[in-house]
Amino acid sequence: MTATGAPEQAPAPAAEPAPQQAVGRPLAIVLGLLTIFGPISMDLYLPVLPALTAELGSTTSVAQLTITACLLGLAIGQVVAGPLSDRFGRRKPLLIGVIAYTVTSVLCALSPTIETLILARFVQGLAGAVGIVIAQAAGRDVYSGGKLIRYYGRLTVLGGLAAIIGPVIGGQLATFTDWRGVFLFLAAVGVAILVASLLVFRETLPKEHRITGGLSHTLNDFRRLLADRRFVGAVLITGFTYSAIFAYLSGATYILQGMYGLSPQEYSLAFGLNSLGFVIFGFISGRLAEHWSERGTLAAGLAMALAGALGLLATALLHLPLIAIVLSLFTMVSGVAVTSPPATSLALKDYPDIAGTASSLLGLARFAFGGLAAPLVGIGGANDPVPFGIVAAAAAAAAALCLGLVGRRRTASSAVSNTGGGVDGLAGAGGAGPDWR
Repeated sequence: MTATGAPEQAPAPAAEPAPQQAVGRPLAIVLGLLTIFGPISMDLYLPVLPALTAELGSTTSVAQLTITACLLGLAIGQVVAGPLSDRFGRRKPLLIGVIAYTVTSVLCALSPTIETLILARFVQGLAGAVGIVIAQAAGRDVYSGGKLIRYYGRLTVLGGLAAIIGPVIGGQLATFTDWRGVFLFLAAVGVAILVASLLVFRETLPKEHRITGGLSHTLNDFRRLLADRRFVGAVLITGFTYSAIFAYLSGATYILQGMYGLSPQEYSLAFGLNSLGFVIFGFISGRLAEHWSERGTLAAGLAMALAGALGLLATALLHLPLIAIVLSLFTMVSGVAVTSPPATSLALKDYPDIAGTASSLLGLARFAFGGLAAPLVGIGGANDPVPFGIVAAAAAAAAALCLGLVGRRRTASSAVSNTGGGVDGLAGAGGAGPDWR
């Protein structure tokens, strides 16, 4: 029901999706690897961010704009790449994006000033966005039902693994190279992913199932998505929870190294512990949502994220010891991991015909919200944890308030599914492909 008491309008019936394809494990692995663009771009250079700030003669808040610029690029790039992939297929945009990512990573390494680095990071984000949105949309092309939820759970796990590997590698790289060498390493990662994509990735969206039409058609697709309350709820929950995550990415390096005196290597280990929680709980969430309830799993994750964020705020206000902030971060990050698979599934499963466009809005919320939250952490100074606690707690609370938007509803597509011709009905018992067990 709407706020006025009128019946809620169901979304337009989804166009018939492509038949589920047999998915070889190499393709499944490449789809998973594409998700590392975001985490590896953000996390690898976090241990050297203070050194970068000093070398370029910048301030903390301005240096943090290198994070914001990348996040905004990742957000805007997905809005462009998603609809284009619905129209032109997944493979060609992917290859262009990976090449551009590799080139711009080299440009980041060559940046002479903080201003040019911020600009290069924005373009790097634009290019990296292509891999992220293609991974989500191509997964919807080849999976459905329980396997779709499980797939998004594995994306969460792989993103967490990248978050573990990123700061650990970055901390070790800092022992024998500077921040410019870190960006050259990112360029090498781009080359490796390009080679894997060329060898393995084949088109997952046949020509007969691609969207035709120009800008007006894309705008109509966006309007169709934004008219769906459950889709909007899932997108807002994703955006707000990732605001808390990116506040953590932006502020934790200064707080843990500056306020608590951790070395870059010690920080990378603390970061890795939290990312391990992200991996474990992301895996659990995919299984739990598949066998229990997407909405129930989402509620459990939001409760964890809110508890951890409130713990961070209490730690900041009461000046609690290191163990308090580490446990609070672990709980918050793990809670976000629990929310990610069910939120992504709820957002995309009803829109197989425009999976790229739907995925782009999900990515826009994830990175745009995060990009806006990141610089707020540095308002009180490099070593002040209070703004960090406030931003994390406010974001988690806002996400929890959006839970009511994703309540169950009967849609036209679900009605078709009950007769055997809907989205999940096309794939029988959940679609083809490896079960990721």
